[in-house]
Amino acid sequence: MTQSIYNMILSRIYGRHRGWVFTPIHFLDLGSRTAVDQTLGRLTKSGTIRRLSRGLYDYPAKHPDFGDLPPNHDRIAQALVGRDNLKIQPSGAYAANLLGLTEQVPAKIVFFTDGPNRKVQIGKRKIVLKRTTPKNMATAGRISGLVIQALRYLKQVNIDSTVISKLKRRLSNNDKSTLMNDIRYAPAWIGNIFRKIQG
Repeated sequence: MTQSIYNMILSRIYGRHRGWVFTPIHFLDLGSRTAVDQTLGRLTKSGTIRRLSRGLYDYPAKHPDFGDLPPNHDRIAQALVGRDNLKIQPSGAYAANLLGLTEQVPAKIVFFTDGPNRKVQIGKRKIVLKRTTPKNMATAGRISGLVIQALRYLKQVNIDSTVISKLKRRLSNNDKSTLMNDIRYAPAWIGNIFRKIQG
């Protein structure tokens, strides 16, 4: 392994800033898989980066009092889909939690994706990438996708005025416009809730 590969990998990690989550694939343009793995091993040993699970690392964000912070779940999912411009969409209990509709962060965090299924255990949490239909991914990365998945998780019978009020407060006027633009992707009952949030 040449020193220059080590320096190039280190430079890329520093350039992406603290909190970045990555896999060896993010460096294969700089050197062979063996050289990349050896460099990541050295950087892990020195404490520069942290190994989250097999083939998954981060450049940990730090808190002045508590030291290394836990990795961000969205960044883990983004690293797992790789460099192929695949989409991810938080779903289930995690989507509801992100919108403040449930307080507990689930032990199993599920993201829909248009890429392959993957699972990874990070500490006590399991991150799951679940391949889904193009319709489910049509609103991926937009607030409408998050709201659709959160409401699906809560189920129609549990959506009351409290839930609608929370979403009205949480979402900006731009967010509400996005919901109305994407209403065609939502099931009819969720479309009706979109109208109540907008109203």
